[in-house]
Amino acid sequence: GVGVVSFNFNSLHPLDVGTLIHKEGVAIRSGHHCAQVLMEKLNVAATNRASFYIYNTKEEVDVLIASLQNVAKVFKL
Repeated sequence: GVGVVSFNFNSLHPLDVGTLIHKEGVAIRSGHHCAQVLMEKLNVAATNRASFYIYNTKEEVDVLIASLQNVAKVFKL
C-alpha cells in the first residue's frame, strides 16, 4: 500500500521545515501540492508531505522522526 501524510509543524513555514529535514538526509515535499484551492479553504499557505511505500524501512521512518525532533530543537518548540 501507499501511505501519504500531510502535516504542518506548529507555526513554522513548511519550507523551513522541509529545508531542515533535507539537511538530515530526508526527502519530503513542502508546498501546496497542486491543491491551492484546498490550502485556501484550510487557510494554510502550504503543508509538508511525507510518503511511504513498501520499500521504506523502519530505520528510514526513525530518521524522519529524529529529523522532526531536530526541527523542534532548532526552533525551541
